[in-house]
Amino acid sequence: MSDFNQYILVGLVAFMASVLGGCAGYGTGLLLPPALVSIIGAEAVVPVISLSALLTNASRLLAFWSDFDRWKAGLVILSAAPSCLLAAYGYTLLSGPGVTILIGAMLILLVPLRVNLIRKRGHLPLRALPVAAAGYGLLTGGTSGSGVILISILLSAGLSGSAVIATDAGISLVLGIAKVIVFQTAGALPFFLWAMALTIGVCSIPGAFLAKRLTLRLPEKKHILILDGTVILGGVLLLVQGVRAFWNS
Repeated sequence: MSDFNQYILVGLVAFMASVLGGCAGYGTGLLLPPALVSIIGAEAVVPVISLSALLTNASRLLAFWSDFDRWKAGLVILSAAPSCLLAAYGYTLLSGPGVTILIGAMLILLVPLRVNLIRKRGHLPLRALPVAAAGYGLLTGGTSGSGVILISILLSAGLSGSAVIATDAGISLVLGIAKVIVFQTAGALPFFLWAMALTIGVCSIPGAFLAKRLTLRLPEKKHILILDGTVILGGVLLLVQGVRAFWNS
């Protein structure tokens, strides 16, 4: 496949993931990995998605700056940063099959984890927030799509509405920059992957607007059910692919 065709295919995947993820309000980063693995390789998936998310999170933070909870964001960042950096560095040391297995397993686990966290909405003690944040840091450092876990943690910690959006964006932006620095230093982000990340970011924008129209036609529960099913299926396929590659290597 030529480089140009790769960019076209990545842009199409990003657009479709943005539409489906936008309908449920989350999950674009969960839907991209299964498709991107076969296009850019497993090792490049998390670095590329991490880089493409910086622009989105920066714009969200600016838009909702007045609702940004600095205290809770600072607590989460300080608690999550060490494990996030450790996981990001560990990711750069994995082989292709190892990365594929990791991403597939995490996609499968993130769906029930999100559901369990949502059940605790508003009932996460403040003393437990750093512990939850450290666990989130471990997830986000080496996987993609774990932002939904951060949203669930913030909801459980008592935030709601635009405060969740703003605080999530601020935390994700800071941790995302840290991850990108680790990936860049390790040589995991050559120039063509920066171009891939930009392609994903640009092509996701129209998908979000189309998703807004589609949400008027389907109930929210059906959106989430479709999204969760797609994520689990993608995780299973990646897990099988990674195990086969590891077994044959």
